[in-house]
Amino acid sequence: MTSTASNHRIPLPMLAPVEELGLNKKKKKKKKKKKRRMKGLFKSKPKTPAELVRQTRDLLVYLDLNSASAAPGKEAKREEKMAELSKLIRELKSILYGNSESEPISEACAQLTQEFFKENTLRLLISCLPTLSLETRKDATQVVANLQRQQVHSRLIASDYLEANKDLMDILISGYENSDLALHYGAMLRECIRHQTIARYVLESEHMKKFFDYIQLPNFDIASDASATFKVNNSSLCYGTRFGWSGDNDDEVSRYDPFGLRCVMFAGSQGRQDCGCGDGSIRRKGQAVVENDATLELLTRHKSTVAEFLTKNYDWNDMQFFAEYNSKLLESENYITRRQAVKLLGDMLLDRANAGVMMRYVSSKDNLRILMNLLRLFAANQNKPSEIVSILVANRSKILRFFGNFKIDKEDDQFEADKAQVIKEIAALEPGE
Repeated sequence: MTSTASNHRIPLPMLAPVEELGLNKKKKKKKKKKKRRMKGLFKSKPKTPAELVRQTRDLLVYLDLNSASAAPGKEAKREEKMAELSKLIRELKSILYGNSESEPISEACAQLTQEFFKENTLRLLISCLPTLSLETRKDATQVVANLQRQQVHSRLIASDYLEANKDLMDILISGYENSDLALHYGAMLRECIRHQTIARYVLESEHMKKFFDYIQLPNFDIASDASATFKVNNSSLCYGTRFGWSGDNDDEVSRYDPFGLRCVMFAGSQGRQDCGCGDGSIRRKGQAVVENDATLELLTRHKSTVAEFLTKNYDWNDMQFFAEYNSKLLESENYITRRQAVKLLGDMLLDRANAGVMMRYVSSKDNLRILMNLLRLFAANQNKPSEIVSILVANRSKILRFFGNFKIDKEDDQFEADKAQVIKEIAALEPGE
């Protein structure tokens, strides 16, 4: 029997020549490169700062016209627009502040700033802030704050825009009445009042009186923020140097602190046992100490504007500005409020530009009584730190001479009793107590 294996052989696959295999690989590589080039052609180019601002403005307009109460069918689209807006505001912030990999580029910041204030982007952003998420509000607040300091051709164009849109300050100030927005609007407001024309507007606006109430709101965060609106972090010489108080010697006190009470009143008022420098030491007259956390307030930053305001508004529509200041701040039941009010009062009155206002203030018996009560707190304290005693003793002769010569037009038994108590306490002090 013959085998049939040879008649049924399995055909083997044809193998391509080695050269042909190499060509196929090259063709595949070319195709991949071509695909990558095509993708590159259709890939969107990075947006310029101006384009980012324009897109942000368009989305803000959309949100402004389509409130949260939009029809159910439009809700999905609105959420999509909100997400896109959040991303854009984040990009604006990145341009202005830089990121972990790069510093902000001046030219890009200038382009962004110029486009931002070209139209009403700021107004739209402030108006739409309540509709944004918490994180986007934070980003938006930082963007607005940064833009107040950006220069375009050596000009702060934010100041020009705000001068033409001062009513925006009304919105920001009123924001303190909304607990969800108060901190964001407050931060924006503080940066805006860095511009002198805007500070003048806020000082002279009807809203100024509201701050006396905002500072005493039961919500601690909002009350603190309202108080901070009067303040801008800065560096200054310590109060002892600026106003010539004496520490452990009896040098002549500067004429800008004629009563020698500046650091007597403020020593310890910030919870420190020193003159306010924060380093726990007593400084001799003339020693300059830089305090990085020192503050220059709204009522002291723009000196000529503030002097004009205080002179014109000492009497405030039949309600004295300082009478309001005394009753609501200096005599507040809140210790923190009193402490900050004393500091601000000193900064205002001891500024050379406010010399006329100071003389008017210190001519008032009621004002003196309030400040004597504050001084009496230090003098009558049975547990006075040694630093406080040193300051009181060093300035004792000036204090006693001042109170001994001080007379009022009408007899006032309570006033005389208060004065006698202060004199007694200070006269009895001994060094090293």
